[in-house]
Order: sequence, then C-alpha cells, then structure tokens
Amino acid sequence: MQNDLQIVRHFLAALAYRMHKAVGDAPPDFPNYSAGAGVRTPHALLRHVNGVLHYGLVVLRTGDSNYKGNLESLPWSEEIERFHRQLSEFDEALTGERPVDHALLSRLLQGPLADAMTHAGQLALLRRLAGAPIAAENFYLANIRAGAVSQDQAPPASPDTD
Repeated sequence: MQNDLQIVRHFLAALAYRMHKAVGDAPPDFPNYSAGAGVRTPHALLRHVNGVLHYGLVVLRTGDSNYKGNLESLPWSEEIERFHRQLSEFDEALTGERPVDHALLSRLLQGPLADAMTHAGQLALLRRLAGAPIAAENFYLANIRAGAVSQDQAPPASPDTD
C-alpha cells in the first residue's frame, strides 16, 4: 500500500511540474486563446482541470463518486493557484490518517488524475498553437519528487537543444 501511495504522490508532483510548464509564464493573451470552434480556451480548460481535481478530492475524502458539483470560474492567476492548492490538498489527504486502499487509488489515477494530466498536455499544445511553445526537455530526467506540488518547481534538468 505504501508503494501505491508513493506512486500516486509522485504522479501528483509530475502533474504539478507539467502543468507549471504549460501555464507558467504564459503570455498575457494565452488564457483566452481560441484554437477554433468547440475547443476550450486555456482558461476554460484549466477551470475544467480544477473541477476534475475537486471531484477527485471529494471522492478521496468522502467516498462519494456521485458528486456533481461545479466550481465557479476564477481569474487565470487564481485558477493556477487553485490548481496547486488542490494538488496540495490531494497530497495531504493521501498522507493523512484515513487509510486509502489500492482500489480507490487506482480509480483516482485512471479517472480524475489521468484526465488532469491529459489536459496539461492539451494546454502545452495550445501554447504551441498560440505561438508561445514551452521549452522542450527530457521529462524522464526532471527533478520531480513526491510532495512537490506548489508553483515553485525545479528548473529543467535536461533541456532539449534540438
């Protein structure tokens, strides 16, 4: 069980790192960038990620997988803060007193956490489409540690030069 928790905590840190790459120091017009009809803006996508993480937190804390809440939209910088705050709450809940079993961790990973990581990749793609691509790097070598879920992320350990 301890290994499961460490893997999920590491995943949360990887999500924080990748999201920081996607939204950190984005140009001021990026949150409202439109890639076309039916495509969420970066701002709407980040709000959706926060809703998905909120759902995961509710399930983690209460076991209620039927939760249908909706988060209000916040300004871009506050959505970024909310993202990191929720990751911190997730990490704290995983290391708290309440035991978390393998089945719950698996469902959280396959559902809200994988969804959030997918959207981090979409945000990175939108950065490229908006003309402000993120710097390439070898993520395998990135300095990612369980518990490191704040906006304060390590610099790239192995930036790509190609």
